[in-house]
Amino acid sequence: MRKILVCQHVPYEGLGTLIPLFKQEKFRIRFVNFGRYPDAKPDLKGYDGLIILGGPMSVDQVEEHPHLAHEVQLVRQAMGSEIPLLGICLGAQLIAKTLGAKVFRNPVKEFGWQEVRLLPGGREDPLLKHFHETEKIFQWHEDAFELPAGGVQLAASSLCAQQAFRMGRKTYGFQFHLEASESMIDRWTRLALQKGEIQENSGEGNAERIREESARNIEHSKRLSAQVFGEFIKLFNEEKRFRRLHSR
Repeated sequence: MRKILVCQHVPYEGLGTLIPLFKQEKFRIRFVNFGRYPDAKPDLKGYDGLIILGGPMSVDQVEEHPHLAHEVQLVRQAMGSEIPLLGICLGAQLIAKTLGAKVFRNPVKEFGWQEVRLLPGGREDPLLKHFHETEKIFQWHEDAFELPAGGVQLAASSLCAQQAFRMGRKTYGFQFHLEASESMIDRWTRLALQKGEIQENSGEGNAERIREESARNIEHSKRLSAQVFGEFIKLFNEEKRFRRLHSR
């Protein structure tokens, strides 16, 4: 049975649409909840892949969140072992930081459904080849990052240049939230209302608009998610074939 390690920072940012795909393929998933166990130091030994999810903290807040330093070590370990690695939002920023790229506060917050543009590298990419030239994808972030040296830029938006990149064949960073399900979006919206980050029915970023756009976009987003993450899961099969050949 293939095993995957998932780094989770807050309870409301989970695997979302990835859960049924991994269950269908009979993966064993271990969640490390750093929000509950901030001093946890999981090791990748025995795991076939790594996913680092999003969170409200910034990559440089290591004093407040010491697990961030350990996650950088996990990224290095995953890349050194050439196992599939996916970073989403904060996870993508951590991969970029590990690779020496600058992570910074984006000039504009991206909340809600935003148009993401496929770039030439994305058209030829095994995962993003399923994208149309533009896609409406759910966003929820304040920070952004530069493209790591040697990385392939896959997608961009008008508000954030780095939306997706690939390093090598099996390391991916997604700034957007293609894994977002209806329940996740609803919870994020309610939390943002409580914090005053968005308004109920006025202004550019507002809950009413997000709900309306979610109703229009969520089904297509879930189909696209199944295609893209289905291709990511295929990378595990490639790793398995490599190990068999290597052991002869």
